[in-house]
Amino acid sequence: MGELDQIIAAAKAELKARGLTYRDVAPRMGLSEASVKRLFASRRFTAERLIQVANLLGLTLAELAERADQSQRRIRRLTEAQERELVSSHKLILVAACVLNHWRLADITGTYRISETEAIRMLVKLDRLGLIALQPGNRIRLNVAQDFEWLPDGPIRRFFRSHWLADFHDSDFSREEEEAVFLHGMLTPVALAALREDIRRLRQRFAEHVADSLKAPRAQRAGTGLMLSMREWEPQEFTALRRKPAAD
Repeated sequence: MGELDQIIAAAKAELKARGLTYRDVAPRMGLSEASVKRLFASRRFTAERLIQVANLLGLTLAELAERADQSQRRIRRLTEAQERELVSSHKLILVAACVLNHWRLADITGTYRISETEAIRMLVKLDRLGLIALQPGNRIRLNVAQDFEWLPDGPIRRFFRSHWLADFHDSDFSREEEEAVFLHGMLTPVALAALREDIRRLRQRFAEHVADSLKAPRAQRAGTGLMLSMREWEPQEFTALRRKPAAD
């Protein structure tokens, strides 16, 4: 991501943190809502426009650039050892899941049978792991980048497969807010590459919806799992029926 893209991303994050929409800032910039949306989508900002956006946020352009730099320094992955520590305790991984969803200390202790003392102890561990910065008054500041992800075959994903995958699929997915789709077809390498890009975009859209949902009270937000899987695959019963290649 280039320096300008980082600053624009930081500006968008600051707008969301303040609950400001493109409609809110449009009149202050002397533009229509559609024009502001196109401006952020195209990233064709002049220096004057960037200064204008920064000032709307109560920042100088230098301060906005500093926040963009801080965002870039946020962690994108934990180490194998750090993930292993997370899954060593069900309560620790629960508290981690809560803070990654922007819960406050009172939300955690009010929802789960975890005392404030125990929750703070868990938060201190998460601070040491770098996931959060525990601030005065036990306020929680997330320290993960927008594209934070778990290790591809690390302890967290292995824990999910062994402990939670069956539980996640233990549904007929018939409720209105649920969806389950399985597709199978034969694709070329070019088609596979295009599909991987579509999945990447969907992950980004999911992250944007999560960020937008933060504007609503926590009681109006529901924990939602979206699982995407893709690999070259044939049921083993089909494979067993394949003819063996003819000997040369």
